[in-house]
Amino acid sequence: MKKIIVLSTVSVLLMNCNKKTETPAPKAETNTIAVEEPVVDTLGPKSFCYVGATGKDSVFASIDDNLGTITGKLSYKNSEKDSSKGDVTGFKSGDTLKLIYEFASEGKTSKREIYFLQKDNTLTEGIGDHKEEDRLSKYADEKKISYKDGQKLSISDCKTVTKALK
Repeated sequence: MKKIIVLSTVSVLLMNCNKKTETPAPKAETNTIAVEEPVVDTLGPKSFCYVGATGKDSVFASIDDNLGTITGKLSYKNSEKDSSKGDVTGFKSGDTLKLIYEFASEGKTSKREIYFLQKDNTLTEGIGDHKEEDRLSKYADEKKISYKDGQKLSISDCKTVTKALK
C-alpha cells in the first residue's frame, strides 16, 4: 500500500511539473482597425484633352488646369481656309475658361480672346463680336457671348490630341 501512495504522489508531482504556464494572447480591439483610403491629389494640375469636328473641320485642345490657372495648346484644322495652331493661357471663372489664344495663321502671329463653357466633359466655344484692342482681338461685349451655336469639343484620348497638336 505504501508503494501505491508513494507512486501516486510522485505521479501527481510529475504532472504538476510538466504544466506550462500560458499567458493569454492580447486581444485586438475591433474598433481600432485602420482602413486605408485612396489618396486623391486635389492640388496638382489636371490635364484634359478635347476634340471637336464640324463637317471636314476639326479642333484639338490640350488643357492644363492648375488651381484655376489654365495653360495649353489649341489647333483649328480647317479644310477650305487657313488653319491655326498655338498656345492658350488664362483662368477659370466658374464653369467658363477665359483664355487668350496666341496662334500662327496666314504667316503671322495673332492673339485672340476665346472663351469656352466647360460642362459634362465637353467644351463649348463662345461666339460673339470681336474688336481689336492693343493688337488683341477681344470680345466686344462679354454679356453677348453665346454658347448655343459654338463649336462643341468632347473629351478625348490625350495621345491622339498630342499627335494632332504637333
